Amino acid sequence: MSDDAPLNDRARAARPLPKPGIMDIHAYVPGKAKAEGVENPIKLSANENILGCSPKAREAYAGAADQLHMYPDSRTSLLRAAVAERFRLEPERLIFGQGSDEVFQLLNQVFLEPGDNIVQGEYGFAAYAIGAYACQAEVRRANEPNYTISVDEILKCVDDRTRLVFIANPANPTGTWIPFSEILRLHAALPPSVVLVLDGAYGEFCEDPAFDDGLDLARTAQNVVVTHTFSKLHGLAALRVGWGYAPAEISAAVDRIRLPFNISIPGQAAAIAALGDEDFQRRSIDHVEQWRPWLAQQFGGLGVDVVLPSAANFLLVGFPTTPGKTAKEAEAFLATKGLLVRGVGNYGLPGHVRITIGLEEHNRAVVDALAEFMRA
Repeated sequence: MSDDAPLNDRARAARPLPKPGIMDIHAYVPGKAKAEGVENPIKLSANENILGCSPKAREAYAGAADQLHMYPDSRTSLLRAAVAERFRLEPERLIFGQGSDEVFQLLNQVFLEPGDNIVQGEYGFAAYAIGAYACQAEVRRANEPNYTISVDEILKCVDDRTRLVFIANPANPTGTWIPFSEILRLHAALPPSVVLVLDGAYGEFCEDPAFDDGLDLARTAQNVVVTHTFSKLHGLAALRVGWGYAPAEISAAVDRIRLPFNISIPGQAAAIAALGDEDFQRRSIDHVEQWRPWLAQQFGGLGVDVVLPSAANFLLVGFPTTPGKTAKEAEAFLATKGLLVRGVGNYGLPGHVRITIGLEEHNRAVVDALAEFMRA
């Protein structure tokens, strides 16, 4: 190459520069874990399992302590076998990631080129868009009437550059859900080249007969991926274990770029034990089903707007725009009481907060504090 060969703008720069668009991405903002002046606040901001995790998972985690000097099995063979047996899936079609977030990121990397696009609901989980933007793809947000995914609105956004459609069902941060008949209608209308990703992070909390997580659809469809996580129902959020079920061609492609050893030995051991503890799973679901309607009824009586129906382990609550009664002020007031909830302005919902269903004493404390806030 001659000395006077043209250089692109990044090469001319005096320092290394990220590729275009990276610095325009809004970094993920987790739920707050601290409150000023409160030593041990009640954290209802991250949709963690308020019952903790399975005692069997805790024991399995501790039992892995003497293997900390070893690299984990990169194929997650034992966990792969456990998930495959539990859900009657082909083990080679499973994808494992650091939470389902990594599975989304890997899918984006596999399918997206600059100029492609993904489609999600207007209040869709932030991780979908972050991964797409990192691939220099466009993110299209379909309108959500009544805070609920609309198949027709999703389809309006699909074109010949759409590669992935992300649907969380139940959704985060709204908690709303759509029946499986709508998922089938969406899938039938999508071009075969578009991958439908069904995010089931909260799926275990929805036991309505009209709900289905899509695993049976994914068994035969060539363009459906279903994801789940051990962070919510199983209470293993600290260990970051998620999984997906995909067509063999997609799982093989993901494995080409998945970093090795991405699930730790303690994480794999705890996840296997958690998967087998059906008693803990049942107690976790029953707890949510007991307190979710109670909280919705209590909040509604305070004059705030509860987004219903919620089928997750949280509620989305809307507040007036009246000064002194806004969502941001409610979040701040609750923090002074040692109650941490999640403001969701970064999801396009500045008038709402998301509140995880807590233990009985937590739930009653939130209701009492909000009653005080609304009376003030």
